[in-house]
Amino acid sequence: MANGATRSGSGGTDRPAATPTRYVVVGAGAAGVIAAETLRRADPAGDVVLVNGEGEQPYARMAIPYVLTGRIPTEGTHLRQAAGHYDGLGIRLVGSPAAALDTRVRSLRLQDGTALPFDRLLIATGSRPTKEAIPGIDLPGVHTCWTLADARAILATIRPGTRVVQMGAGFIGCIIMEGLVKRGAALTVLVRSGLMVSRMINPTAGDMIRRWCEAKGVRILPKTQTARIDAADGALAVTLTTGERLPADLYLSAVGVKPDIGWLAGSDVAIGNGVVVDEHLETSVPGIFAAGDVADAVDCVTGRRQVNAIQPNAVEQGRIAALNMAGTRASSRGSFAFNVLDTLGLVSSSFGAWHGVPGGDATEFVDAAHWRYIRLEFDGDRLVGANVVGFTDHLGALRGLIERRVRLGKWKARLVENPTQIMAAYLATVQAAA
Repeated sequence: MANGATRSGSGGTDRPAATPTRYVVVGAGAAGVIAAETLRRADPAGDVVLVNGEGEQPYARMAIPYVLTGRIPTEGTHLRQAAGHYDGLGIRLVGSPAAALDTRVRSLRLQDGTALPFDRLLIATGSRPTKEAIPGIDLPGVHTCWTLADARAILATIRPGTRVVQMGAGFIGCIIMEGLVKRGAALTVLVRSGLMVSRMINPTAGDMIRRWCEAKGVRILPKTQTARIDAADGALAVTLTTGERLPADLYLSAVGVKPDIGWLAGSDVAIGNGVVVDEHLETSVPGIFAAGDVADAVDCVTGRRQVNAIQPNAVEQGRIAALNMAGTRASSRGSFAFNVLDTLGLVSSSFGAWHGVPGGDATEFVDAAHWRYIRLEFDGDRLVGANVVGFTDHLGALRGLIERRVRLGKWKARLVENPTQIMAAYLATVQAAA
């Protein structure tokens, strides 16, 4: 059904069959762009509006570190490189952020005052940086690294010898280090918890990454955070909770992100860790869907609700949500936690329930001298999670075993004895069964 009256299960109000369905996609990251393109294919006559709050051409946020290293220009981050791509598909780009959602009259208000009526709407606004609540956080020279505008501001400052203090060593904090180090910055990283990438990997893997960064010339200060930032002699003075005072030309705040859903305040859309969705990516309000870093969905491994903010999930959720918006019933098998991180050339990854499950058991392999580590988490004879450092060849096999909840049988004992035999286990179980 390309357009017409309200579809079964998709909400909205009855409209004449000849009237094109009005689709509004809020957010122009991976989930939003895929959703808009899928809507156009599924409903050639529909009116598709893509709300791009930053006013840039839609781009891949995870490509920003490559801009900092100089590997690509800012234009290289664009999700679609062809000139006129969106116009050619009849997708209208609107360059103002969302301000409020009125679910009763089914209208989205933008910050520039524009009102966009809709029949189906997708919430795909992604994440936004968490702001440190400290004196001086709004001073010139203090930046986040989340948008192309942030990247341009950092590039305008960084020179060999530029003194940079970075608060945070999570996923974003670690991937931006390469650009700073490559450009010759004198980098000091503050790690509040003492554990690097603590929301992705365990202490053993985190300690390995810390030692790797220190070997590359980065000063790491564990269990330390910023108390205040002051302007001093044309630069910044960063006072730490330890009492130490660091001079800085640039301060980077990379303390984490959270779903960008503040504009939904006052709407009827149910909020948990993010926007609560069902297996069709539909929210508590019929006809309104959510995908990507805002979506609070069931995890396919643990069965628990959580926000798995990674691009593969965003792409798949955007596609499934769009199909349902256009009247084709489609279901998600659940989101999957899967992260791959490159920190100054050392690749680490985590999969599924990497911290283990109640009643589960684990095995690990450590080769600290060669920067290699594997820890596998089991629930019975199923592999449910993994932490990996320095191994890159078999990441697809690991994901396949965990995401498909494969029963390993005799291969569990072999993996317990030698966790590096992931590919052999995959070939013997997944492919043999296929």
